[in-house]
Amino acid sequence: MTATDAAGALMRLKALAHDTRYDTLRLLARGEHCVCDLEAALGLPQSRVSYHLGVLREAGLVVSEPRGKNVYYRLARGPLYRLGGDVLTELLAREGDVTHQTESVC
Repeated sequence: MTATDAAGALMRLKALAHDTRYDTLRLLARGEHCVCDLEAALGLPQSRVSYHLGVLREAGLVVSEPRGKNVYYRLARGPLYRLGGDVLTELLAREGDVTHQTESVC
């Protein structure tokens, strides 16, 4: 995994780490929604919902589609499916398993 790939995976994890954004993704996992539907479901004002959707869109986790006066959002499933694999690849990509610590501070 390149440094750019790792940075992207970390950005997606950071986006998921907020309760409101995680709840938003859970709602979008059931199907696409417009911002006004998400406002009602989350109990948040439009500005707050739009901010969190912007973070998710920038992280590549949702896709938006304007239709008339409304903007509809849906999950970008590919990046979500790959996220776990990307993180594990980055964490476990070290050569060999460490079974004995050769250097220690204590």
